[in-house]
Amino acid sequence: MSVRAHGLGRVGIWAADFDHLSASEVRKAADAVEDLGYGTLWFPETTGREAMAQAAILLAATRHITVASGMTDIYARDPVTAAAAQRTLEEAFPGRFLLGLWESHPSLAQGIRGHRFGPAPATMRTYLDALDNAPFGPPATVASQNRVLAALDPGMLALAAERARGATALGMPVEYTRAARAVLGDDGLLAIT
Repeated sequence: MSVRAHGLGRVGIWAADFDHLSASEVRKAADAVEDLGYGTLWFPETTGREAMAQAAILLAATRHITVASGMTDIYARDPVTAAAAQRTLEEAFPGRFLLGLWESHPSLAQGIRGHRFGPAPATMRTYLDALDNAPFGPPATVASQNRVLAALDPGMLALAAERARGATALGMPVEYTRAARAVLGDDGLLAIT
C-alpha cells in the first residue's frame, strides 16, 4: 500500500526548521505548505517546541493536510500523557494527526531530561504497552493505533511492523529502504525522509 493510500499524499514536507520560527510564522508557513498541495507536514521533536503543542498549532493553522509528529520523543512525556494528547488531537482534528514516536538519544534522554536511557526496541515496546492501556483521554475515545515508529535498525523495524501503521526512516541509504519495505510488507506505511 502506498503512502498515498494511507491518506498522507505522495509527497510531504519535513519541517525541522519550524522550531526556529515564531508561532505566527509557523502558522503562515503551514498554510503555505498546504496551499502548495503537499499531503503531509512532518516535524521532529528535539530541542524546540513540545511535539503535541506544535501539532496543535499546525493543525489549527491548516484545513485538510495531515500533520505528523515524525519524531515524538518517548522520554519527553509519559505514555499516559502521550495517549491523552493523541486522543485529544484526533478528536479535535479527525483523520489529520499521525503520531510518530522515536526512542530519543542518550544525550537527550539522560543528559537533558534526566531519564535512564534503555535499549531501543525493549524500551519502545514497554512504552507502546502503556500507551495502548492508558486510561485517560477525551470522552468516548479509545486507544489509537494511528502511529509510526522511527525505525533505523532491524529491531525497531520489526516492532513497527507489529505495533504501528509503519515506520519512518530518516537519512538512511536506499538499501535500507528496500529492507524496510520487506519487513513492513506491502501494506505497511514507510515514510522516507
